[in-house]
Amino acid sequence: MRIDHLDVVLRARSGWEAMELGSALSRRHARAVWGSWLLASAPLFVVFNALGWWLDAFGWAWLAMWWCKPLFERAPLYVLSRGIFGEPVGTLAALRAQRSWGNAGFWGYLGWRRFSVLRSLCLPVNLLEGNAPAQRGARRRAVAAGAAGAAAVLTVACMAFEAVLVSGAIGAVFMFMPLELMSESWRAAWDMIGQDTPAWARAGFNLACWLASVLIGPFYVGAGFGLYLNRRTQMEAWDVEIALRRLRERLLPAASTLALLLCLALPLASAPVHAQDAQTAAEQADDAGEDEDSAEEPATAANDPANAPAMIFGAAPVDTAGFLQRPTRQVTRWKPIEQAEEKKKEDKQLQRDTNSKGERKARKDGIAWLARLAEWGLWGLLGVLLLVLLLTARLWLPWLRGSGRRKAEAAPQVVEEPVELPVVLPPDVATQAGLLWDQGRPRQALALLYRASVRTVGERSGIALPPGATEAQCLRASRRMPDATDRDLFARIVRMWQYAAYGGRLPSRADFDALADTLRRQYRWLA
Repeated sequence: MRIDHLDVVLRARSGWEAMELGSALSRRHARAVWGSWLLASAPLFVVFNALGWWLDAFGWAWLAMWWCKPLFERAPLYVLSRGIFGEPVGTLAALRAQRSWGNAGFWGYLGWRRFSVLRSLCLPVNLLEGNAPAQRGARRRAVAAGAAGAAAVLTVACMAFEAVLVSGAIGAVFMFMPLELMSESWRAAWDMIGQDTPAWARAGFNLACWLASVLIGPFYVGAGFGLYLNRRTQMEAWDVEIALRRLRERLLPAASTLALLLCLALPLASAPVHAQDAQTAAEQADDAGEDEDSAEEPATAANDPANAPAMIFGAAPVDTAGFLQRPTRQVTRWKPIEQAEEKKKEDKQLQRDTNSKGERKARKDGIAWLARLAEWGLWGLLGVLLLVLLLTARLWLPWLRGSGRRKAEAAPQVVEEPVELPVVLPPDVATQAGLLWDQGRPRQALALLYRASVRTVGERSGIALPPGATEAQCLRASRRMPDATDRDLFARIVRMWQYAAYGGRLPSRADFDALADTLRRQYRWLA
């Protein structure tokens, strides 16, 4: 389903607005909607009532027509479902499509679902979506969840309208009876209805019911289809999708300009990355300073000159290496358990801090490399774009300067020529019109043919046209001519005269001569 081809404006509507939308769709395609309902129901009406007349069972004929209403609703629904996508369907085409369209999930509406008050809303689900049998129930419940109340009100309202129309038709019979016979007519009508109703009265009642259903039924189908469209719009966000597609169509012509602006703006966006690199370097310097401070603490005692061997032993030859290294001893000191645990915690915390610093440093290094890589790529893309612009400058530079714009062609001046015709038309009108054309006065020639044709219309239609009659008045008078060829020929000369007089569009000489010869032969002008 191509929702971008929809011929209606979709938005989230209330139930009443959705039903009004469906009624408007029925009015838009009125010829096909009402014609298909009428042609689909008329044969069954004749067959059922003929059987009722033969079997004396007109009540069963009315019940059969009422039961087959879902069968008549198929063709109008087919017309509306194609019409919203801009595909007009004729009456006969809609009826021919019923042989192979939507037969899978329909027959339940002629059986156990016939009394459903949600038929106008759920019938499109079965006929239009083509779901598998296991999915139809869930789909109907989902569609009816937000519009069941409106669909039920629609069904009851349409039933009430049909009842009012039938009651009005019956009451109209008594409105045309004389007042002095009204009392006797009422008594006779009551006796006729209550005791022995004639066949023609029961057939007339069935006819009134059928005509009421023909009038109201398409509105019922259209309103239900509007509710179905509204539920699909709410559930699947059709209006949002259509808005996004239209936005895409508007932005596509400017896509190249937006890409150029994006390429120019991205290098500026990478400036914070350099600041981040500087901050990273400062943090690394701080970390290095902390490590140096921590390393200087144990080295201070070893580098102190007072602790050197020369200061301790003087000039005596002493094995300082052995003294300092051997003998060794192990010193054990007892500390409280609390201090030992705190020391372990501090060591673990220090190890975690060291690991986190390493991970953070590696992460920052990776981000910095990605930023540099993105920057190089953007600069390369900008270079390619500039190269393309330079190579295609001969195409867009003239347009940018304004020389490539198409100048609007000046409208041709309409030469107004006064039309002067003789008071009395010559007998050889076609010949005189040809002479006027040869003299360079085509408007005069066409005016002469038009005036002579108006005189012929007045003679053959029996209508006296006033001197200042317009083309529309003459066309209406020409419809009184008995010959269809005469009517078509007069419409042809009127159209050619209007093109020349008001639009400045003169026919060719060959078309003019052909029209003059046809007028002379058809209207029996003298040669």
